[in-house]
Amino acid sequence: MINYSPKRSDEPIWWGLFGAGGVWFAMITPVTVLVMGILLPLHGFGLVDISYDKVYAFVSSPIGGGFTVLSLSLPMWHAMHRVHHGLHDLQIHLGSVGKYACYLAAALVTVLATVWVIQLS
Repeated sequence: MINYSPKRSDEPIWWGLFGAGGVWFAMITPVTVLVMGILLPLHGFGLVDISYDKVYAFVSSPIGGGFTVLSLSLPMWHAMHRVHHGLHDLQIHLGSVGKYACYLAAALVTVLATVWVIQLS
């Protein structure tokens, strides 16, 4: 029998953030680590002129600030969704409390990253 009035679910929101965080972590994070973790400390091997002042100016700009917030928050949403479902797979059922605790941690990182970037501007 078809249920013509199904119960609304909030799962599409969490799966959307999970997917966006996974794509960001797989595609953007390695490049960010290369630039910020290798090229910046080694002064770009003399090939790229990267300095602290240029990175600070980038993060202080609206586009750079958005990039920084997304770089910090989207992988956190991905990780917390994995933690939530990983606990379920391990037969640790925390119910709605565990679910919202995981997502609250990701939301906290998002808010803190946003506040930090706003303070830099």
